[in-house]
Amino acid sequence: MAVETETAGVRLDLWLWAARFFKTRSLAKQAIDGGKIVVNDTAAKASRAVHVGDRLGVVRGIERMQVVVLGLSAKRGPASQAQSMYEETAESIAARERAREQRRLTGAGLDHPASRPDKHSRRLLRDFKKSRG
Repeated sequence: MAVETETAGVRLDLWLWAARFFKTRSLAKQAIDGGKIVVNDTAAKASRAVHVGDRLGVVRGIERMQVVVLGLSAKRGPASQAQSMYEETAESIAARERAREQRRLTGAGLDHPASRPDKHSRRLLRDFKKSRG
């Protein structure tokens, strides 16, 4: 992994991709443009330079993370090296654990119907599935 000097910066979208927060650089840019990434408590642009010591807020789906930048790289390397480029804060880890436990206890995402579908509903479902596939 080519680590840059501490004074030089790396584009935010490149760093997020290299640190493996997003699968592609364009997904990282979309997240930045959508306001899902915050740098030092301010809105960010994809071209913003990231420096060692910056605090980033990253939102991916229902997952929220606060990380501190420890290293810089514009190249995507192995996952073990990517994980050494940042450190998640203790508060962020605790908050994610609480949210995970809350979702587990409330059964979030498991919205079961009150009863089985009747004959008419089954026909509607069957027709819908045929039209989709």
